[in-house]
Amino acid sequence: MAAAAAIIRSIVVLLFAFSAFFLASGVQTGRHAKASPAAAAGNGDGDGKKVYIVFTERQPAASEMSKLDVGATIKSFHHSLLSDALGGTSSSSAPERVLYHYTRSLHGFAARLTKQEKNNLAGKDGVLSIHERVVYRQQTTRSWNFLGLPLHEHRSLPLEQNVIVGMIDGGISAESPSFSDDGLAPPPARWKGRCSEFFKCNNKIIGAWAYSGGSPDGEVTPEDNEGHGTHTASTAAGRAVRNASLYGVASGTARGGVPGARLAIYKACWEEDGCASEDILAAMDDAIADGVDVISASISGPSAKEYSDDALAIGAFHAMRRGVVTSVAAGNCGPKLGTVTNVAPWMISTAATTTDRKIVSKVVLGNGKHFLGSSINTFPDMVKRALILDPGNWQDLEGARYKGAILLCPLPKFLIEHQLVMTGAAGVILPQDDDSDSQSYSFPAAVVRPAQFQEILEYYNSSRDPVISIWNSQTVLDAEAPDVAGFSSRGPNLITPGILKPDISAPGVNILAAWSNQSTVTMEPDDDRGVPYNIISGTSMACPHVTGAAAYVKSVHPDWSPAAIISSLVTTAKPIHSTMSEAEFAYGAGQVNSAGAVDPGLVYDASEADYADFLCAQGYNTTQMATVTGTNATCSSPTSSVADLNYPSIAVPVLNYGVSFSETISRTVTNVGRAGSVVYRAKISSMPGITVSVEPDELAFRAGQKRRSFKVTVSGMLSPGVSGRLGASASVVWSDGKHEVRSPIYVFPQQMRSYTSTESCRCKMYCDLVE
Repeated sequence: MAAAAAIIRSIVVLLFAFSAFFLASGVQTGRHAKASPAAAAGNGDGDGKKVYIVFTERQPAASEMSKLDVGATIKSFHHSLLSDALGGTSSSSAPERVLYHYTRSLHGFAARLTKQEKNNLAGKDGVLSIHERVVYRQQTTRSWNFLGLPLHEHRSLPLEQNVIVGMIDGGISAESPSFSDDGLAPPPARWKGRCSEFFKCNNKIIGAWAYSGGSPDGEVTPEDNEGHGTHTASTAAGRAVRNASLYGVASGTARGGVPGARLAIYKACWEEDGCASEDILAAMDDAIADGVDVISASISGPSAKEYSDDALAIGAFHAMRRGVVTSVAAGNCGPKLGTVTNVAPWMISTAATTTDRKIVSKVVLGNGKHFLGSSINTFPDMVKRALILDPGNWQDLEGARYKGAILLCPLPKFLIEHQLVMTGAAGVILPQDDDSDSQSYSFPAAVVRPAQFQEILEYYNSSRDPVISIWNSQTVLDAEAPDVAGFSSRGPNLITPGILKPDISAPGVNILAAWSNQSTVTMEPDDDRGVPYNIISGTSMACPHVTGAAAYVKSVHPDWSPAAIISSLVTTAKPIHSTMSEAEFAYGAGQVNSAGAVDPGLVYDASEADYADFLCAQGYNTTQMATVTGTNATCSSPTSSVADLNYPSIAVPVLNYGVSFSETISRTVTNVGRAGSVVYRAKISSMPGITVSVEPDELAFRAGQKRRSFKVTVSGMLSPGVSGRLGASASVVWSDGKHEVRSPIYVFPQQMRSYTSTESCRCKMYCDLVE
């Protein structure tokens, strides 16, 4: 058990960002939850039953029926279906088998079934599809200033307080000053949500509910006992709190993107068990019906799934239908290609980038040589301590005694913090390839580059009495920011390569935000440091920045569709000038620009019917269409191309390097800028070997004419390694002299072995969990 726990502890890095698995680049970068091997490995309950989600046909309801009667009718239909499938003496247990009825926005239920019972149910009239539960994981101040969004709480409070942000995460710690309701009026009249009787809501947190396998209120609480949910909620919509820091590190004003917005909390993620698909769907079903404007879900599955098999994508489709934007994390499985998992075009997927504030810990050797480590070290300076290399292999430190010394750990994945503490060591030095983010440990630590670690090791081997010092962390300017974090999941979109994912980037490295008062800095058993604010990293932290930006746009344009809001964020994003080979696969359109997004000039809008056409172009059959849309939508013949979805970015998959290609893509823009007559002209940029043309290259809008269409033709021959990239970047920018409406274009080969291989597990963290 100790060895198994060690393996799980070592990969609990960025995924479940300090709460339920927070991974980066296969190297340990944070341990804020202990994974439950049983929960991670399977879905059984010991009696042969598993949790399945059953999507059913929409049930007709008489217009005179109340909502309660409609709900009761749908539940009765579910019980009848299940009773028939169970048969015999088991039929009477149908109501007890059901965990959730999805009756408000979605259509279906979740139940515990044996494989035979599931097969029986699949043949019943009214059943569209059945899916085994999937466990998603959470993807775990200065950032809003870095994005150029000034503190505007009092000026914009009247607008923002009409916006409701729904957080699907690990709960919230209501006692934090980030969630004060000072100056806020009662919730908007349209709010239909509820507050658990075991939780105290206010005019800031206007609703809170917990979801755990259908447990009734009181058995589970929406309180956050580990910190992730509190952190993401305060990043998206926390009030401004001055002089916030982690023991003086990263001191400043902690605030969200929309400090005046309301928060609705849907706790569907649990420290040991992750975020089960049936709980996520129940939370989304409620959030949509409750009246939220934006849903934020800093969670991700082990791999990209067909939209008809992806609970989060299905829930987001129903949210889109009701005018709700869904903001999600790209995932923490980078830098491997093809690891972005939230890829549905009706939700916005966010990559994690650095800010211009880097946190470092200085390491000084006895010979005077020094290095800058990347850990968050809030402990007193460790000065001239004995430097020791454990003679073992670090897989077992039990019985070792190194009182007061600082240890060299060449194999950080085998480090078990509790064992190190028990040795009496004063600290540790660790090697790590990616130093873009810093992490906290339960003892003094410094993370250095492998080459630096080798220099320290050489000093140790050549000195009779080697000593080393680890200094308290400081912040330094990172002039190269923003850059994409190594852990951030990369494209391409393996479900629809012609849709660029991730969509956009936002700060996700070393983010200071509110923390649970029931947790500690690291959640390690030897860590007793309770803090009101903590610093963590992950696409979990990037996602709520885009959530806040979407809510900010919604506060100014309450009638805009989700597609229009996503378009405004993508086309106004600031391009990232990076030399990384993955380019748009890493950062999407670029860094989110909240201030610019409220006035984008033009938007690429799309409706529910457009997304249905997209699914048809994806080749979906009637059952798959019904599962995603919840309707009896059918596909006409011939279907359109997936490339014709009116998306704000353009991805062009080509056969391979050295093969000529030409593709024409249609787009339509809507003028949401200056009224009256206005002319936009196209500006094109491209790379050698790629030609981009636009027809027409001038769009004239007149009074009463708000929509204009055009075609983009991308042609040429892709060469490997153009400007150091695996593909070719280009863009079309529509400009009227005031607005710059930029659509990124990325051309890439479909036959890259790195993302076309049929390996069973693309993300190392998930692989390790089930080994």
